[in-house]
Parts: sequence; C-alpha cells; structure tokens
Amino acid sequence: MYQYILWDIDGTVLDFLASEAYAIRTLFKKYNLGECSDEMLKQYSAINVKYWQMLERNELTKPEILVGRFREFFSIIGVEVSIAESFNQEYQVTLGDYVEFVDKAKDILLSQKGKYTLVAVTNGTKVAQERKLRLSGLNEIFDAIFISELVGAEKPNKAYFDYVFEKMGITDKKEVLIIGDSLTSDMQGGFLAGIDTCWFNPEHKPNTRNIPITYEIDDLGKIEEIVCV
Repeated sequence: MYQYILWDIDGTVLDFLASEAYAIRTLFKKYNLGECSDEMLKQYSAINVKYWQMLERNELTKPEILVGRFREFFSIIGVEVSIAESFNQEYQVTLGDYVEFVDKAKDILLSQKGKYTLVAVTNGTKVAQERKLRLSGLNEIFDAIFISELVGAEKPNKAYFDYVFEKMGITDKKEVLIIGDSLTSDMQGGFLAGIDTCWFNPEHKPNTRNIPITYEIDDLGKIEEIVCV
C-alpha cells in the first residue's frame, strides 16, 4: 500500500488555466492592452507549454522561460515586447490571486489527510505557488510542499525527486505514488525516479512519448481505487 502521495498542483489539484486566464486578462486591463480574447489566451497557453517543456529538458533557465514566453506572445499579437519583464513580474503575483479547484480534488485530499503523507510537488514559481497554496488552503492540507525554485531542480529531473525523498526520509520507493497531469514533467519524472505514476488525463491525450505509466485516469474520483491497492 502507498504511504506517500505526491501531488502535482497546477492542472491536477488546481485549475491552472482558470488562474492563467484571470491573471492575463487582469494585466491586459492594467497595461491598457485592450481585450485579451479567448483566441489570444489559447495562443499564450500553447507558447507557455512550449517554454515550460524547454525548461524540463534543461534547454533554458527558469528566468529565460518566464520572460521569453511573454516576449514571443507579445511579438505575435503586436504588443511592445519591452514590457515582457515587468509584465511577468506582476503576472507571478496576480496568478496567485485566483484559485479554482479541479473537480473533486479538494474532497479527495481532505479524505486522504491523515491516512497518507501528502506531498505537493510543483514546478511553479515561488511567488505564484505560495500565494495559491495559501489562498486555497492547501498549505494547511499538505504535509510537505516542494517548489522547484526552492529545491534547485525541476521536475522531471531525478535531482528534484532525490531531494524530496531525502527530505521526507523515503527509503522504499514502492510506498510512493505521484499523481499529475503532465506527461513530460510528472510522469517522466516519476518514471526516472523509480516510483509508481498516475496520469490524470481527463482529455484522453495520447502518450506520444511512450513513457511507461502505472495508472491512467480521466477522473480524480478514481484515485481511491488506486491508493488502496
């Protein structure tokens, strides 16, 4: 039976796209950039995913991806790219000002609390994640929280998980399960770390990387069938 449940935050526990849309639209108003349409948000989201995957592959540093994504986005939609750095700084704060739980996530976490050691594992920035975790109350639910910016390594790098295992005193990896929505970050990371993985895949995306996955679910409600094994 699992003793440690590692939970990804964005896209698994919290609806990241909802926070992203709130932050982008709020700052578009603040910077007098006009309306940010749904199409623009889709463009930005695609760019954002691309840049985070470059970080996961160690091709760029976190500061490079955080500002670079906005530079590319602004150049596409015709906004002055010189504001990218200040926009990103305010974006980190604003991103943490709105939280929305993924369906069933909070109830499941509350039901698991006390039964398992709950560990948050996230690649999000320190500023955004600490605000979101506090606003959502997740900081009171999780037994431990590991933000990659503070760890000094990003998922899926083995160094990130080695740090978590050391700090948590985990010696038997059979007792650990990671739950996450990212194939390249959570599932690849869990596989490289030698622990069981649960891919939260509500949109039934294909496993294009052929990454070995222990479990795949499209509804968080199915978690109980897994963790009690």
